[in-house]
Amino acid sequence: MEPDCKGSPLRPVVDRARCEGKADCVRVCPYDVFVVRRIDDADYAALGALARFKSLVHGRKTAYTPNEAACQACGLCVRECPEQAIRLVKV
Repeated sequence: MEPDCKGSPLRPVVDRARCEGKADCVRVCPYDVFVVRRIDDADYAALGALARFKSLVHGRKTAYTPNEAACQACGLCVRECPEQAIRLVKV
């Protein structure tokens, strides 16, 4: 089920414990909301031990949303993320 684009404002939130930085979100987002880059040290430190290990295995890369204001809540990123690491939440 796709999010309702005409409903309440939504923004994408990335679960850093799940994200493997594969960049599917970057490829499918028509609004250039996402970038994949090295995880910030503070975000890395906030992960649990298993998620930190997983991050290391995947080159410490994760998705960030520097252009989240451009998000139109189409849901493509949610649908295409292989790790189910993205969700749309009310602002």
